[in-house]
Amino acid sequence: MADFNESVILDAIRRHADGLSRVELAQATGLSAQTVSNITRRLLDQGVARESGKQHTGSGKPRTLLEVVPSSRYAVGVHLDPAVITTVLVDLAGTVVAQRSRQTPSGGDTDRTTADMAASVSALVAESGIDDARVLGLGIAAPGPIDAEAGWVVDPPELPGWGRYPLRDRLSEATGFPALLDKDVTAAVVAERWAGAATDSRNLLFFYLGTGSGMGLAVEDTVLRGVSGNAGEVGGLGASFSARTLVDEAIALGALGTEYTCLDPADAQRGLERLAALAAAGDVAADGIIERLAIRVGRGVCAAATLLDVDTVVFGGPVWQLLSDRLLTTIEPMVARSPFVRPTHPTTVTSTTLGENVAAIGAAALVLDRTLSAQPRSLLLA
Repeated sequence: MADFNESVILDAIRRHADGLSRVELAQATGLSAQTVSNITRRLLDQGVARESGKQHTGSGKPRTLLEVVPSSRYAVGVHLDPAVITTVLVDLAGTVVAQRSRQTPSGGDTDRTTADMAASVSALVAESGIDDARVLGLGIAAPGPIDAEAGWVVDPPELPGWGRYPLRDRLSEATGFPALLDKDVTAAVVAERWAGAATDSRNLLFFYLGTGSGMGLAVEDTVLRGVSGNAGEVGGLGASFSARTLVDEAIALGALGTEYTCLDPADAQRGLERLAALAAAGDVAADGIIERLAIRVGRGVCAAATLLDVDTVVFGGPVWQLLSDRLLTTIEPMVARSPFVRPTHPTTVTSTTLGENVAAIGAAALVLDRTLSAQPRSLLLA
């Protein structure tokens, strides 16, 4: 219970950029003034929070404001994608303080790839000069399907040779950090709630376009994971996407030449960059391919936004960064015109503010969220 109350207080302070006084914390959380005082004293002693100024409320003694110290703790995030492996180090505010990326090795040598990932994590922390003791843990974002309880990736698409692999435990053993594993789309929605475009939204849909696609979902400030941790598949909505398939379509229709044929997931990036450039220059065939993708995605997003009654739709991922302007031109009006999405409230449609590494940042945010946010499940007795 004490740990839960501490998380409630820390979460409340974190969510207010201008800081909160102890009186405001008691009002916001429903905890007693004495409990708030005891917890804030611990947070100050630990260096996680600090006094940031005075608040004058009229007559009487000014109230002291408290704020989180971003540099007091850190988390590492790793995103395993068929095209690229990205590693980031973030502070408590979710700000990236160091990062590195490398092309995902082909051939399916999982142990070697995992060893390289672990070395990248250790090097990133060492180069930052941050004491390991201030790193809360390691989050891993991977394409589904996953076995969330066991910490395994399970035959991820376009990652041949991975099969059922205990990625969470292998990386934890190799780095010495406690680790969490989640789907990349779920990690992305956690990132948006922690430090991105949806920090003020309790009901959020995140649509991810990378090597593949998926949705991250949050309802009433709770991230939805499903019974096996694999919520967010969009094939049933007709909104599935593959970077390789889109490039293959462009080649088949003559919009791209055969020199853009994908032999590896990383090859699709070059073809997509060319396809986007052609569409921006007015090429009808290229624009039509992207338009059809936009309609498929837009229909899926409208259906999901209706079902879940969300107020915010965020798009992101490496492919989204390439096609965002063209896709939003079609998708945003589709959401606005939908007779179901906006009957009683506005729905914001926007791009991530976290860039193409949103899933890696989300992986780190998994650790921050698990460690520092109020988790009602922690009150359950075994």
